[in-house]
Amino acid sequence: MTVLLAFTGFVLVVSLIADRHRTLAGVVKAARMFLNLLPMLVGVLAAVSLVLAAVPPDLLGRTLGGGALSFVAALFVGSVTLMPGLIAYPLAGVLKDNGASVAVLAAFITTLMMVGVLTLPLEIRMLGRRTAVLRNALAFAGAVIVAVVMALILR
Repeated sequence: MTVLLAFTGFVLVVSLIADRHRTLAGVVKAARMFLNLLPMLVGVLAAVSLVLAAVPPDLLGRTLGGGALSFVAALFVGSVTLMPGLIAYPLAGVLKDNGASVAVLAAFITTLMMVGVLTLPLEIRMLGRRTAVLRNALAFAGAVIVAVVMALILR
């Protein structure tokens, strides 16, 4: 993260040197967009936090233990959950320790990273309804394929 911030700062300085007016206009426009999206983003993060606080990892592990029903449940739970990879991968380890199968974990993590039901209103606002829904549908289909392949490979 530090490298990314340093690179961004460097590029911003170069841009300021190249064309100060356009750079400042771009920064102001980006700040306005961020402030317009902030209430929705805070709402999404609050909803996710409440859901994660209400569902303990051992309950998830028992629910996602194996079988077709657990596989489908993992696809849908992953689709409606929002969290960064920094949290998701250790959570997958906890779920595995609590009995979740590799196939179910593949389904959960893949949909978690690729599908965004909770962020769909935000995506619709930014990308348009058709593009946002199509992106999520294709991501879900891709996640199913990846999870099935992982299940076959890691039996």
